[in-house]
Amino acid sequence: MVKRFLVIVSVALAGASFAFAQNTNSSTTAPSTRTRTVAPKPSPTPRPATKSTDSEAGSATQKPKASQAAGQVAPSSAVLAAFNNLLDGIRHADVKAATGAYQNTPRLVLFNYNGTVTRGWDQLKQNREASYPEMKDVKLDVRDLRVTMLGRDAALITCLWTQSMTFRGTPETDSGRMTIVFRKVGKDWKAIHLHTSPDHPDPSRIPQSEQTTTPPKSTP
Repeated sequence: MVKRFLVIVSVALAGASFAFAQNTNSSTTAPSTRTRTVAPKPSPTPRPATKSTDSEAGSATQKPKASQAAGQVAPSSAVLAAFNNLLDGIRHADVKAATGAYQNTPRLVLFNYNGTVTRGWDQLKQNREASYPEMKDVKLDVRDLRVTMLGRDAALITCLWTQSMTFRGTPETDSGRMTIVFRKVGKDWKAIHLHTSPDHPDPSRIPQSEQTTTPPKSTP
């Protein structure tokens, strides 16, 4: 009986030792339950921003507006250039240059220095062709020149003028006032009306209502 008990105890002890050894081996081979620390991957280095091309963003590369384009002439400067071309035509007694400064139209009207009226471009040309060959050594000066734009396609020029020359062998000098209206015709500025008058008109031709009077001096 005692022997059987000892045998049973020996078998039990041997089984316990085997189980303990098995548990010890499994603790070294099973994966750890602790949290693993993983080094974060480095973030990619951002690339520098580049300008958009025309196909990517057209608004970023828009061309300047036409009104800001280099070399564009201001309207008042263009009108003044047309007026100077007319003056040069007169100074050189050049029929083509002087008449070319006006719009070629029968509606052209000129109120002349001598009180006559020229109607139409053809009549202007005939008058210049008759008088210009008789003009020599022409000197024409203008002062108090003003350019007033009347919208985008019209302008007004006013000035005082003095002209000296030899006409048919006789020297003469005149001075007066001028108003000239320009209109844009296509790409060019052309004169469409001229009004010129003397600085000092003949007093006998001035009506009483238009005469200037000097107020009497006060007496002490």
